[in-house]
Amino acid sequence: MKYCFSFLLLFFVTISSQSIYFPPVTGSQWETVSPSTLNWDTTKIDSLYSFLQGTNTKAFLVLKDGKIVLEKYFGSFTRDSNWYWASAGKSLTAFLVGIAKQEGSLSLYDSTSKYLGTGWTSLTPEQEGKIKVINQLTMTSGLDDGVPDPYCTLPSCLVYKSEPGNRWAYHNAPYTLLDGVMESAAGQNLNLFMQQRVKLVTGMSGVFLPSGYNNVYYSTPRSMARFGLLMLNRGRWDATPILTDTTYFREMTNTSNTINKSYGYLWWLNGKESFMLPQSQIVFPGMLSPEAPHSMISALGKNGQILNIVPELNLVTVRMGDAPGSAIEVPTLYNNDIWKILKQVIRYTPTSVKEEPFKTQFNGMVVYPNPATDRINFSTPATVLEVDVYIYSVLGEKVAEGKNITSLDISHLSPGVYQLITKTQGEMSATKFVKTR
Repeated sequence: MKYCFSFLLLFFVTISSQSIYFPPVTGSQWETVSPSTLNWDTTKIDSLYSFLQGTNTKAFLVLKDGKIVLEKYFGSFTRDSNWYWASAGKSLTAFLVGIAKQEGSLSLYDSTSKYLGTGWTSLTPEQEGKIKVINQLTMTSGLDDGVPDPYCTLPSCLVYKSEPGNRWAYHNAPYTLLDGVMESAAGQNLNLFMQQRVKLVTGMSGVFLPSGYNNVYYSTPRSMARFGLLMLNRGRWDATPILTDTTYFREMTNTSNTINKSYGYLWWLNGKESFMLPQSQIVFPGMLSPEAPHSMISALGKNGQILNIVPELNLVTVRMGDAPGSAIEVPTLYNNDIWKILKQVIRYTPTSVKEEPFKTQFNGMVVYPNPATDRINFSTPATVLEVDVYIYSVLGEKVAEGKNITSLDISHLSPGVYQLITKTQGEMSATKFVKTR
């Protein structure tokens, strides 16, 4: 099933018809606009804040046309508090790579070894030479993410799994080494590069700090919102150009590989027909966040660090805080849960997607509805008498099963994407389905 979203064109063609406010580079002044002025449903805001507080949020902001509409801090956290971006910082790094490319410091199709030197992996020189900068940007390096420590950037931890470009895997180590690529190409450290090209122009605060093998960006929530505004305006801060390479910007914010269609250059993309998640090689049907606008792109970090840019609504949203529950590498489901309430506040109705039965490839069997809320049904040809069904989570855990059935209760399952296995007459077939609330 394919989606065709004209909304996405707004992101790459023009948003000039909607005026964007940019706060001063210095000081704390930032214009606001009341939700009621925008005809938002103010009666739903308390429910939103209650949900955020109950899921360990420290800061939450919503900008409309650049102006602050919602800004809420919880506990002792304040406007001036700093917090880690975690993997949301990957998207910031992708932006910096684009600047280095436009300055002629690097090429996306250069071998990574050009900047890191040979022997940065445990691969043969021929294998290593095939890994290019673009593979680091798109998570397609071919290095094995199944090593004991996928954050480890030592050569002993970087081993061969597949040819570059043939496999998508959310692997932190090759990404982290982009910092070294950047520093080698630009001839200066990452923080100085960021300071001169971005922070001085936008008023962003923050710094990359080493943490184990990682470089983690820390800043205030408003600083993250400033970066969101920069992205909303396609790489320009007001009238000042920062990332002017429009080809790179378009590629960065659109599908970058044929394997995970919901991944750009270290940015997560909504509105695509399928997606993949960390620690899994399953391709799941549907959008990352069905409750959110299709044009949304997201910088997502561990334990619920979220930056959303929504061109069709001229919105930027920020969420910082601790894990909403158990630790999560990429908070796609949590982001979707926030949007379930936020869309009520802003009175937004997502474009409906026709829910058609998902047909498996086994003897014409049909599984429906998909997505499903409480129950899934199975329609089988007359020649199929018995069907056994098994449902697995993305982590490979069996969470439900049924023997010789035509329907299965799934109301106890958490919202998400699941693998469904059917077994009949000694043969097995697999498909996927989405469980909603």
